[in-house]
Amino acid sequence: MLMKKKVVIVGGGFAGTNVLKRLMKNDAFEVTLVDKNNYNYFTPLIYQVATGFIEPSSISYPFRSLISGRKNAHFWLGTLKKILPEEQKIILSNGELEYDKLILCTGTRTNYFGIENIRKFGIPMNSLNDALNMRNVLLQRIEKATRAETAAEKEEWLTMVIAGGGPTGVEVSGMFAELRKQVILEEYPELKEVKAKIYLVNSGDHLLKSMSEKSQKFVYKKLSSTYVDVLLNKRVKDFNGREVFLNDGSSIKSRNLIWATGVKGRVFEGLPEDWYEAGNRLWVNEYHKLQKADHIYAIGDGSIMFSDKNFPEGHPRLAQVAIQQGRNLAKNLIAVEKGNTPKAFQYKDKGAMAVIGKSNAVADLPNKIHFQGFVALMIWGFIHLFSLIGRTDRIRTFFNWSVSYLAKKEDLRMIIRPKHNVDRE
Repeated sequence: MLMKKKVVIVGGGFAGTNVLKRLMKNDAFEVTLVDKNNYNYFTPLIYQVATGFIEPSSISYPFRSLISGRKNAHFWLGTLKKILPEEQKIILSNGELEYDKLILCTGTRTNYFGIENIRKFGIPMNSLNDALNMRNVLLQRIEKATRAETAAEKEEWLTMVIAGGGPTGVEVSGMFAELRKQVILEEYPELKEVKAKIYLVNSGDHLLKSMSEKSQKFVYKKLSSTYVDVLLNKRVKDFNGREVFLNDGSSIKSRNLIWATGVKGRVFEGLPEDWYEAGNRLWVNEYHKLQKADHIYAIGDGSIMFSDKNFPEGHPRLAQVAIQQGRNLAKNLIAVEKGNTPKAFQYKDKGAMAVIGKSNAVADLPNKIHFQGFVALMIWGFIHLFSLIGRTDRIRTFFNWSVSYLAKKEDLRMIIRPKHNVDRE
């Protein structure tokens, strides 16, 4: 009887789950998924959790439910600490695992560019934990604004500064505008006269740098026509918890800096520095294998590939890239096990999209097809729904979106925080 190949997947995001779902159906493999969380979550929608428009369970799915009934699939709740390539073993926070094939799908973490004050006082937006923390912190600060004695202090608590004009920054700004219009003005009578603003700060001269000019202009116009002040060609330089300092010498009085700019890959002990490229992305060949290591693969946002002729500088950090890489790697591992030739990866561009508030979006599809407004929102919703890994997730999320779109009232604005994070004044 042939021994099953031990495959260890570190990271259960888009890339990792797509490898897992295919390998666990093949009896030639013994697959173990390692993740610091016990659930997969849908990254493009964490901003809707952060602003209270959908619940966390709508965009998350337990790993153990995913592998239920599969005897050759296992889950390990833990954090990767060290890789021993020569021994084909990894050291975790709570044990160690041996592997025949190691697949790193560890994604990215927030890059504060060495600005310690922003790391200390800013609010990151890179995980579901970040989204829940942001929701609770901001709800608490709105309550503090109702108790503030002066108009200036109320403005400090309510003014929002979002750093980063990419999809996350744009989407968070749009949802804050909705929150102000539908919630602040209706449910907080103490704050109706407060002239707090929403600032979106972007270092470039256009929002959504990677999208079409039509999308950029539409987004700028829509955001500017609501409560959002778009500041182009400016960069957040520092933040002391009460004032945001910009690189042109100006500043904004605000307690709330949402850090939606800058990510970098994760670096692991045991892998030499020269295995990484810019942004801590592991350099892989056309089959997703590390250039300088046998038996180790990397896919998703934490990897970079220069061999795709259509993307010679590497693929964008998008969900669709990670999904397609996960599927391709799984197919290749199965093909090699059967004695067949693996297939070099080529990304099939599905386009780019971004949402503005609840009712508008932009979509740039292949062949220069562009949509904006409600039609783009429906395209965005359809594609995102089918990217969720669980059928129940799709139904629940569709229902919540429908309620959110048709009704003005939201019921997800409860302040629920772990005991050790309770704000004590």
